[in-house]
Amino acid sequence: MNISNPIKNSLYTLLLALSLHGCNQEAPPAEQKPPEVTIATPLVKQITDWDEYTGRLDAVESVEVRARVSGYLESIHFGDGALVEKGDLLFVIDPRPSQARVDEAKAQLTSVSVRLQLAKNDLERAQRLFKSRAISEEELDSRTQQQREAVAALEASKAALQTTELDLEFTHVKAPISGRIGRKLVTEGNLVSGGSAGSTLLTTIVSLDPIHVYFTADERAFLNYARLDKTGARPSSRTTANPVRLQLADEKGFPHEGHMDFVDNRIDEATGTMQGRAVFDNPDRILTPGLFARVQLLGEGPYETLLIPDEAIGTDQSKKFVYTVDDQNVAQRLPIEPGRMLGDLRIIREGLKKTDRIVINGIQRVKAGSPVTPDVKSIEDPDSIAQTKP
Repeated sequence: MNISNPIKNSLYTLLLALSLHGCNQEAPPAEQKPPEVTIATPLVKQITDWDEYTGRLDAVESVEVRARVSGYLESIHFGDGALVEKGDLLFVIDPRPSQARVDEAKAQLTSVSVRLQLAKNDLERAQRLFKSRAISEEELDSRTQQQREAVAALEASKAALQTTELDLEFTHVKAPISGRIGRKLVTEGNLVSGGSAGSTLLTTIVSLDPIHVYFTADERAFLNYARLDKTGARPSSRTTANPVRLQLADEKGFPHEGHMDFVDNRIDEATGTMQGRAVFDNPDRILTPGLFARVQLLGEGPYETLLIPDEAIGTDQSKKFVYTVDDQNVAQRLPIEPGRMLGDLRIIREGLKKTDRIVINGIQRVKAGSPVTPDVKSIEDPDSIAQTKP
């Protein structure tokens, strides 16, 4: 028997409605998995603090070469900017006037020596005559006084000769120190004056090896060093050659190693800083007086500290914290006091223990008091990473 079309349509509509009603029923929600995070215990490491300052290089020795006698500049024996050794001939001032004075002083010395010999002979004769009462005591005293005057005249002549010989020596101007010489400030043929406060400046010389660097530390740093010295954690740079490292503007790291050799005796009232000085070997002479440099002075250490990745630290207004995960994999907020960066890791001064398991990746998915799904990793030492790089 055939079923009419209206009945077929009604059955079809009913079946379709039942089907749609079943599809609209919601499935029960699946259980949500705790967020996945990476956790690790802090890296325990022995470190040394280095305090960084800006300094300026300066020569250990610096000399202004001035004329010590007057005269015309006869010759120059160096190239501008050259390296010179102590004792090298630099300038010659016309030596002829000085040589003439030396010759005159020698002749005067000879004349005085002859007079002294005559005075000695007269005194010896007077002594013999006085024994025979041929001359008076007054005459003997006169001959004795003449002999003494002749001795004094001889000594004065010797001193005059030495003075003229020194003046002759000073006509040959030699390098008083080893180092790099500047440009000549007077050329041949010019008259130079010497022997006074206003003597003519001929050139300058600065020593290069070793070399000094001067830098200043503020009052807080100075007090910190003083207190460390009192506790025995770090000796004062006044009494100990504490290590210093130096970096030039185009260098990476601090390749130059030196040590402290001076700390000033008072705080500068105008700047509130204390000046210190370090000395560095400079065999290749790359360190040049006048250059700016960054220096690192031993601050404290070595001591043991904890390090974690900087991205593991959260901020709540002015407070810093990390998330720790307990044995039940529940996250808790832990306040900390971070220190300076050491490579890619942050030093933690307070608040953290060696055994704490902290979230180092995924802290944005963590809520305090909520469970997490931990993936345990370890924090790599940045020094060991650097050593393994080709």
